[in-house]
Amino acid sequence: MTTRVACLGDSLTRAQVSVDYLDLLERRRPAGDVRLARFGVDGDFAHNLLHRLDAVVADPPEVITVLIGTNDARASLAGYPVEQVMRRKRLPERPSAGGFQQCLGAVVARLRAETDARIGLLSLPVLGQRLDGPAAQASQAYSRMIAEVAAAEDVSYLPLHERQTEELRRADPPPIPYREPTPAAGVGVLLQRALLRRSLDTISRRRGLMLTTDHIHQNSRGAALVAEVIDSGLLTLSG
Repeated sequence: MTTRVACLGDSLTRAQVSVDYLDLLERRRPAGDVRLARFGVDGDFAHNLLHRLDAVVADPPEVITVLIGTNDARASLAGYPVEQVMRRKRLPERPSAGGFQQCLGAVVARLRAETDARIGLLSLPVLGQRLDGPAAQASQAYSRMIAEVAAAEDVSYLPLHERQTEELRRADPPPIPYREPTPAAGVGVLLQRALLRRSLDTISRRRGLMLTTDHIHQNSRGAALVAEVIDSGLLTLSG
């Protein structure tokens, strides 16, 4: 029997400039075991996700994964263009930790009320490559909030941040400082792929990054860890 899985999130789930963890997840399962539906929108905050759940609950799947909060965490960092992003994403108020936790809780509450799906909340991928840096610390802090929401709403918590932290500690990559990617940098990645035929892993390697292409979006190694925690923490249990 095929299990229908809805994957909710931001650009990491849309997978235009990130290796596609949905593809890797499907490959981990026997043929025909899962049918994945993608609900990823570039740049989304938890607030945005809360306001686009109609398509998910209209045809509820058996399993729902939620990977949201990377942009909320980035908004807490110095140098992030908050005002510009608020206009672009039509945010009613300045992003905050409390607002994130409230919106994520509302997302889960609606999904629980209007579906019978098994729900899993992923903690965030590590931002940057320096575990003691402000970006990684922000992704850790927001991951703790995700764990609190999962416990309060009695849904599964999928420890992606912890898994990636473990991987970075083991490999001990160069402590390259986090830099906030600009829109131009995203276009640059797309041009490297289209014109120079460089893979995301090649771009990542040239920059000395182990799990990401730009400190945020996942390369094959990072995306494989996303697929791993979903598979082992949610699909194996529901299969």
